[in-house]
Amino acid sequence: MRARQAGGAPGGDSVEWRVSASPVGYEDAVAAMEARVAEIRAGRARELVWLLEHPALYTAGTSARPEELLGPAPFPVHRTGRGGRYTYHGPGQRVAYAMLDLVARGRDVRCFVHDLEDWAILALARSGVTAERRPGRVGLWVPRGGRREDKIAAIGVRVRRWVTYHGLSINLAPDLSHFSGIVPCGIAEPGLGVTSLADLGVPAAMDALDAALRDGFEEVFGAGGRGKCARDSSPD
Repeated sequence: MRARQAGGAPGGDSVEWRVSASPVGYEDAVAAMEARVAEIRAGRARELVWLLEHPALYTAGTSARPEELLGPAPFPVHRTGRGGRYTYHGPGQRVAYAMLDLVARGRDVRCFVHDLEDWAILALARSGVTAERRPGRVGLWVPRGGRREDKIAAIGVRVRRWVTYHGLSINLAPDLSHFSGIVPCGIAEPGLGVTSLADLGVPAAMDALDAALRDGFEEVFGAGGRGKCARDSSPD
């Protein structure tokens, strides 16, 4: 795992931040995450947030359907244990993999996913984009006028022995035509598409998005260490 460590772990010393300077192969990333998850559960490693890009590829989550791969794939296709359906990863997209211990964070997977969404919403707001949840749709969406809405962030997680891995991706400036080889996340309704900060005319550098992710993580997961959703649902 060739990476540089980012100083000053948000949420206290329990969380390490790592930023990979060059694209990381998907299978290498999954193997590294699984190894880290085992180390966290054994008490031999800190929690980790890993920011990276992948080379162009498609991933098929546990709910992916064969017909959602539209013809011969122009990129490698990886079957993966995360939740969700088909999605695209590639240069210009920031992937944030979160390996967090849910034993210390409330043991509530649904609440954790809600916190991931809050984290991405805050990071995008700091980058100048208002993203929203939509009932029945995974990920975060940007209204484009009329009945059009475009997806700007995807969520997909897996939990092993109460330690999370995989996480979220935010479209900074990927080649949006690369999404055309799949039905992204199973969303095929008219008026729904995919967008990015660049597509929305928002000038943003990857370093700035990373800083927004760090700030957003501190706000959602920092105080008390459990996550905003878990804190809000706790009795007084």
